[in-house]
Amino acid sequence: MARPRSGHRSCHGGIAIPARHPRTHAPSIAEAGAWADVLVHHQLLHSAVLAPTGQWLVQHRPESPVRVLDGATAMVDLAADIQHHIRTTRNDTR
Repeated sequence: MARPRSGHRSCHGGIAIPARHPRTHAPSIAEAGAWADVLVHHQLLHSAVLAPTGQWLVQHRPESPVRVLDGATAMVDLAADIQHHIRTTRNDTR
């Protein structure tokens, strides 16, 4: 089976598809904060708090453990993963 090219990821059938919008720059703390606010507002996360160290403390549900994300990039990646999950599960139910 052929390996995915750079900037591509493999899907279920082994076909390489383009990665979701590859970044040209690292996200800022403000961008990560905006995504955190949206995720909490839409109840996709229970909480997301920026720590003084630049890490993000996130909790999916009130009873779930707190996860530590290492910086703005990790927060934006989490938002992208949540969006991807929503889109793929929504398509499965159609």
